[in-house]
Amino acid sequence: MIRRIFLVFALLLLVDAAAARDERSIKDLRNALVALAPDVDPGETELTSVTAHTTARSLKGKYHVVLNPEFQCFLINIGLRQCGYCGHWTRDIGEALKELKLKTLVLHWGVADEGTTGESNCVVITARNQPFQEGIIIDGWRRAGRLYWGKVTKDDEYKWKEAALHTAWLQDYRHAYEVRPTVR
Repeated sequence: MIRRIFLVFALLLLVDAAAARDERSIKDLRNALVALAPDVDPGETELTSVTAHTTARSLKGKYHVVLNPEFQCFLINIGLRQCGYCGHWTRDIGEALKELKLKTLVLHWGVADEGTTGESNCVVITARNQPFQEGIIIDGWRRAGRLYWGKVTKDDEYKWKEAALHTAWLQDYRHAYEVRPTVR
């Protein structure tokens, strides 16, 4: 009985610690988005940050993620999972952010090592009229549902470039409106 109570208490502490990390990350991402440009709407950045974080967490459950991203890819490759590649995360987080119909922020699709087995994808957010390289990465895959974010130029793991067609889809350009990115 005491063991069970201790186990429940320990689990509650872990859940509380994870929620506190998310709250801190939500606040910090909001502040980083506000800092992109003087005309960025703080309310829009708050909604963007919350949406990105909560979507990443919910996709972890939807994709039935266990352990780490590499293991998830292994499970997909052997047919035990349907989704969970980085492109799935990017597409689904991108769709959630598209629904916000952002006015002062712009969504981009980032790709690194395109066409290789090490290809990676992410959403990049910039202020209006700001170059891709000045944006902030939004990546749910890298930490298996706990949102990773950071400046494009500060990423030590990947060298990002913009995937123009997928960016057009994220931005609802007329020629890409009907195209939903496929993931290999």
